[in-house]
Amino acid sequence: MVAAEEESVTVIIREYEPEKDCQKVEEVERICEVGPSGKLSLFTDQLGDPVCRIRNSPTSLMLVAEIAVGNSSSKSEREIVGMIRGCIKTVTCGKKLSRNGKTDPPLPIPVPVLTKVAYILGLRVSPSHRRMKLGYKLVCKMEEWFRQNGAEYSYMATENDNVASINLFVDKCSYTKFRTPSILVQPVFAHRVKVSHKFTIIKLSTYEAESLYRRRFSTTEFFPRDIDSVLNNKLNLGTFMAIPSHEKWVGSDNFLSEPPESWAVMSVWNLKDVFKLEVRGASVLRKAFAKTTRVVDRALPFLRLPSVPEVFRPFGLHFMYGLGGEGPMSVKLTKGLCGFAHNLAKEHGCGVVATEVSGREPLREGIPHWKRLSCDEDLWCIKRLGEDYSDGSVGDWTKSKPGLSIFVDPREI
Repeated sequence: MVAAEEESVTVIIREYEPEKDCQKVEEVERICEVGPSGKLSLFTDQLGDPVCRIRNSPTSLMLVAEIAVGNSSSKSEREIVGMIRGCIKTVTCGKKLSRNGKTDPPLPIPVPVLTKVAYILGLRVSPSHRRMKLGYKLVCKMEEWFRQNGAEYSYMATENDNVASINLFVDKCSYTKFRTPSILVQPVFAHRVKVSHKFTIIKLSTYEAESLYRRRFSTTEFFPRDIDSVLNNKLNLGTFMAIPSHEKWVGSDNFLSEPPESWAVMSVWNLKDVFKLEVRGASVLRKAFAKTTRVVDRALPFLRLPSVPEVFRPFGLHFMYGLGGEGPMSVKLTKGLCGFAHNLAKEHGCGVVATEVSGREPLREGIPHWKRLSCDEDLWCIKRLGEDYSDGSVGDWTKSKPGLSIFVDPREI
């Protein structure tokens, strides 16, 4: 716990205590604006548990900021006015070349370089207590815990036009603008999306999915070393592969040794049971138009009209992650997987299906989305807390160039 005096107000930063802090933290969450008008914004915690967004991470912590006016030291007179969440994991930060001794001559193969990273999310400060450096104090205290637990980098994500957040992290906390992935959001219509019969979609077993990801994605930036924990999590709805219909699926081992010319893969994460979203600031006319499109879509589903779902009230979503593929048909196969994911989300009563990919992602053209609901440039900022593993392969990760793809961990959404 740390305390600081500022104009007769004592600021206390301590670890979150579920039994006594839950209700007060939820109150702060509700009064904080978390998204621009007309865009998706965090509404409420579906599970009524403020730490549910980090409990699936291997190592996590939540801190709260309290104030006590004057010289009062009574806990009953303290007020929670801010909070921050953080988690730590090991991910891929680059790759090096190693020689494969099984071939003659030995061929170079890419090997992932790993680092321990920390992720900051859910930083909130009550509007009535801003400009008191509470955000700065919360970040500094969280970084202290990161260092104590061996994290080498800390990173966070924010909207590209969130001036206050960028000023805090970049100008005051010495973070560097690092990556600008895109958040792509597709509404879930009243009708089912048609998936081409030219594709076959297979649900992989957890073993098959882990083997595929480790063999094909382990050198992708931000790939989590504990991918098995992600795939075995109850929020993971499955990993799905699309191949041309004339190809036969003969198991993951054969696929890895002799993959078809074209293929695509993705996993689906159920965020509907974690939190809910809503679109704020829409006019009465826009809401009326949206309702009309839904009525027509339900009455005439065979027309497959792009109806606007009920997104002006809290709704759930599914998140697609681990997207990848190869071959001349990979973009079309990805589109087929997205259609499959849409229909799965419809069955679960979701309002949208979303994903986040690198701005340079080759499969991006196969991901249907509505620009109005999406974010072309989500901003990831990073800070170096310690030294890299000393193999000389990567150096300072904060200065590295982005790759074509990025692995977005669904536990951090």
